[in-house]
Amino acid sequence: MALIRCDFHSEVLGVSTSMTVILPQRTASQIGMPGSTVPGDPPVLYLLHGLSDDDTIWLRRTSIERYVAPLGLAVVMPQVGRSFYTDEAHGNRYWTFLSQELPELCRSFFRLSDRRADTFVAGLSMGGYGAVKWALREPGRFAAAASLSGALNVATRREHPTSPVDPALWHTVFGDRTVPGSDDDTVALLDRPTGDGPGRPSLYVACGTEDFLYEDNLTFVEAARRRDVPLTVDFSPGAHDWAYWDAKIQDVLAWLPLRPAG
Repeated sequence: MALIRCDFHSEVLGVSTSMTVILPQRTASQIGMPGSTVPGDPPVLYLLHGLSDDDTIWLRRTSIERYVAPLGLAVVMPQVGRSFYTDEAHGNRYWTFLSQELPELCRSFFRLSDRRADTFVAGLSMGGYGAVKWALREPGRFAAAASLSGALNVATRREHPTSPVDPALWHTVFGDRTVPGSDDDTVALLDRPTGDGPGRPSLYVACGTEDFLYEDNLTFVEAARRRDVPLTVDFSPGAHDWAYWDAKIQDVLAWLPLRPAG
């Protein structure tokens, strides 16, 4: 694998920022971790961080580089602060950065597939919310999306008594906007028409039964099932921590409909 810490200027954000990228490499002499590639441009997974983290966190807290080495999969890990992957009411345009600028920059910097069948998104906590929101708002971009312990009911989380998020942050991100029923409400997005396109991406929703976001995940899953959304659900014992996410990202990688690597 090639590991790249990429510092670059974002025109959308108006500042320099960074992303961490893993690129597949075929290797035979690397002891303990052979690498593989696929024919043509490699598939890509956008892997999103949580509220207290940055673009380096998946690499620091899991063995994601080792997990993807035999898959021929590129992984793009952007940095979005505490934005909830949203164009903030009193901040910066992180949704526009994520959904428009980032994919274009990645394809200009690196050799990556732009086929829907080769494009995936996943994340944890705030990043799980971002992954599902991105997939439901742009279903023609992704073949599959996965949420690990995602904040999948942001529309009600603002007022929830167990929310660990400071009310000032909610104001920064959403301001006085009405979140229920909006493009930032993942449950409401389940009702968004997909038009004549390929339909909704397959979704994978995992959450530990001891997680404070478990009820939010139940609400989302029940809503998705009522709408016959293609859905894989993994509710099992676990907390809101890296032991859980390190295990579950391996399940997500096994679930993704990847082209065979060799």
